[in-house]
Formats: sequence, C-alpha cells, structure tokens
Amino acid sequence: MRTPLLLACAAALAVTGWNSPSGGASAHPGGLNAQGCHNNRKTGDYHCHGGAARSSPPASRPQSRGGTPYYANCSEVRAVGKAPLRRGDPGYAPHLDRDNDGIACE
Repeated sequence: MRTPLLLACAAALAVTGWNSPSGGASAHPGGLNAQGCHNNRKTGDYHCHGGAARSSPPASRPQSRGGTPYYANCSEVRAVGKAPLRRGDPGYAPHLDRDNDGIACE
C-alpha cells in the first residue's frame, strides 16, 4: 500500500524540480551570502557555489522613498550589508519580516 504514496511523492519532487541541476537545488543545504558563499558547518571551511555570472549586477544602493531606503526583498538588504533589519530601522518593512517578530531578513 505504500507504492501510491511513494509515486505521489516522486511525482511531486519531479514537478518541483527538486534535486535537478536546473531546479535550483545545491550540493548541500545552508544559507549563502550575497556572493553565493558560506561556511561549511562540519569543517568550518569558507567556500562558494556556482560562480555563475549574474544577468545584472546587484544594486549598490537601495531605492529610496522619501529619504528612507526601500528594499524590495532580503537579497537587496543582504547585498548592502544591512541584514538583519529591526523594526524601527531605516529600510525595515513588514514584507521583509516573514514571521512578524520585529526582525527582518534574519
């Protein structure tokens, strides 16, 4: 009776592109910084993934709305080195704080 469940899981993984070279899965889990690098949890090594060229360079400055920086997403916040943002900080916005704990882009 497990076969239908396994088939359903396999189909879901195939549809989402999980673990496919073009599906966005990486060699191992872990958050990457703006340069696509991180520390290996087991060895402590700092290394980078991909090295793929970007289609456009990251914005060096956030857009501004009335003198306050505006970030469309957390990637922009991280690219300028401002993460995490706390409620009340310039640039903080509710759409950046997914769990509504007052800390955005954590």
